Amino acid sequence: MAKKILVVDDDAHIREVIRFALENAGMDVFEAVNGREALEAIGRVQPNLVILDIIMPEMDGLEACRELRKTSELPVLFLTSRDDEIDRIIGLEIGGDDYVTKPFSPRELVARVNVILKRLWKVEQLQSGNARRTLIHGRVSLDLDGHQARWGEQAVVLTATEFGLLEILLRQPGRVYTRDDLIDSPLFADAVTDRTIDSHIRRLRGKFAEAGGQSVVETVHGVGYKLGTCQ
Repeated sequence: MAKKILVVDDDAHIREVIRFALENAGMDVFEAVNGREALEAIGRVQPNLVILDIIMPEMDGLEACRELRKTSELPVLFLTSRDDEIDRIIGLEIGGDDYVTKPFSPRELVARVNVILKRLWKVEQLQSGNARRTLIHGRVSLDLDGHQARWGEQAVVLTATEFGLLEILLRQPGRVYTRDDLIDSPLFADAVTDRTIDSHIRRLRGKFAEAGGQSVVETVHGVGYKLGTCQ
């Protein structure tokens, strides 16, 4: 079944370019012109992924993502036209899975969409199996088949990227991962920066901290990250 992608941008030309690229890749495309219209369309269309411009009238992409994250972990790929990193970092911190900077290559956009969809497909395949696999370290547990994370008995809702990063750390608890190690993992497409990794790790820590876990991911200064004691 073709994947459904919701494209949200107030520029009709941008929407047309993205539609052409995604439809050529075999996906079904739906459109919205601002964040408010996007939230309504998500409930109606039930897309597999949202491509969300940051700067839009009525409700911008960041506000729309904040509203979406109150009830859903639907993957979000941000579009940003600014040269600095602020919008991109903020977007990832509030729940975005990736970003593309305008002007962009349609081929790169499709590649990034496919990376995110592949992660979701892997989760769906795992969920369809009979045996459930769980990684456990201290009070952290990761149900790979059910795509569920827990701190003790409390569920912690993670995006696909956050879940993937935690899985990498849990598989080798004693290993210190450099940012380059994580950038080169299958979680990310090309052109991911150190700041992107830091942003995802910060959000991962924050979510476990809200559940009472203060030692899930440790920073090894000058090197990278490793799994904490999780006690």
